[in-house]
Amino acid sequence: MASGAGGSGVTGREVVTRFAPSPTGFLHIGGARTALFNWLFARHNGGKALLRIEDTDRARSTQEAIDAIISGLDWLGIDYDEAPVFQSERGSRHVEIAEALLAHGHAYRCYATQAELEEMRAAQRAAKQPLRYDGRWRDRDPSHAPPGSPFVVRIKAPKDGETVIEDAVQGTVRVNNSELDDHIILRSDGTPTYMLAVVVDDNDMGVTHVIRGDDHLNNAFRQLPIIRAMNAIEGGWPDPVYAHIPLIHGADGAKLSKRHGALGVEAYRDEMGVLPEALFNYLLRLGWGYGDEDVISPERAIELFDIAGIGKSPSRFDLAKLQNLNGIYLRKGDDARLAALVAGRMEGVADIELLHRAMPVLKVRAKDINEIAEGASFLFAQRPLAMSEKAQSLLDEEARDRLALVHERLAAHGDWTIEALEASVKALAEELGLALGKLAQPLRAALIGQTTSPGIFDVLVLLGRDESLARIGAQARAPAGPL
Repeated sequence: MASGAGGSGVTGREVVTRFAPSPTGFLHIGGARTALFNWLFARHNGGKALLRIEDTDRARSTQEAIDAIISGLDWLGIDYDEAPVFQSERGSRHVEIAEALLAHGHAYRCYATQAELEEMRAAQRAAKQPLRYDGRWRDRDPSHAPPGSPFVVRIKAPKDGETVIEDAVQGTVRVNNSELDDHIILRSDGTPTYMLAVVVDDNDMGVTHVIRGDDHLNNAFRQLPIIRAMNAIEGGWPDPVYAHIPLIHGADGAKLSKRHGALGVEAYRDEMGVLPEALFNYLLRLGWGYGDEDVISPERAIELFDIAGIGKSPSRFDLAKLQNLNGIYLRKGDDARLAALVAGRMEGVADIELLHRAMPVLKVRAKDINEIAEGASFLFAQRPLAMSEKAQSLLDEEARDRLALVHERLAAHGDWTIEALEASVKALAEELGLALGKLAQPLRAALIGQTTSPGIFDVLVLLGRDESLARIGAQARAPAGPL
């Protein structure tokens, strides 16, 4: 194969794209990016984005997987202009096209047995030739087959010259037609193959641009003979514009797999606490770019997106970059929405309004929703607090004596604000000749049972006067007085 430059090839027709997943599992992160690119290209060009569920593998396709795919797309904000098309419901149409190809001499019945095909492949292996069907029934009269013999239907692929695709991402790609074989379009049980079904469905859905992973590039050369044969038969079957996107690799450059981390969109949503807008933004920038813009809203993405911005090289999935981007969206996020998301990951949230009020300080350093939930746990903890080993080590006798002084000073406070509390504790530290940290560290341990938290005066205000004093008093060495 040779490749050169290529463009997006927008035709005079309305742009129609499609995302066509097989519902045999979760919505793969690579599939989500393909769906996103198709959606953005359609939206950018004022066209239609369509969804087709390729569920012809009835043994492996499940309703659970269909639901997961649609749920994942909806979560990402990818919507469609028509109801989903289910490929399994279109078998009669696929057969109709195969029969038309047969009737007009663009396809033929092949009666070769499995034993014959195995013998053919063995000979090809021995001669170190490519394994491909040798066309033995291409020009042979079907009457030569024994009556009632099973057969498959094969497309007549071109034999001379070359097939050229002007791919909008890969550029000019050429294949010698001698490398193509007459592949099966109808199996011996009369069911259509993937190659036939995809071509028929794309045509009937009016798809103008086929945007998909570059692992499908070879398929385009096998699908074009079907398209061109049908165009010769009845017209109205134009070649689509192809855009084959490089695959996503892991940080080590190898093809993305489970060892690189989560593969399914639902894991980022349900387990890892990633916001949909962050994953949307990250997938957009995974193989597509516009200047030095990194944080791009869906509206801005629709404005900017074009196939010309997709690179030819595989992109590398970097979880740290996704988490960093997620942190940016968390800090920009609506506090009420974040509070609801966090509450869904916690037990014992008695006061979501408290969580809402705490969000400005909880989200500052967090990379995901789980970190916010973990950081918010002190708000709803029951006394006596569970202490981490590090927090416990801070509470020696000297620290507990100091906590008693802090308790006494704060208990006299009527103005329970960040400014007033900070001034009071700082004044106490100066009186004792201590750095502020000598009071703040044991105070933090007493209040939350950990050594890290939001600002300690934020914590005091969020917990409120009574709860704060109760927690400090529980750790103070000297008996604490009344509140």
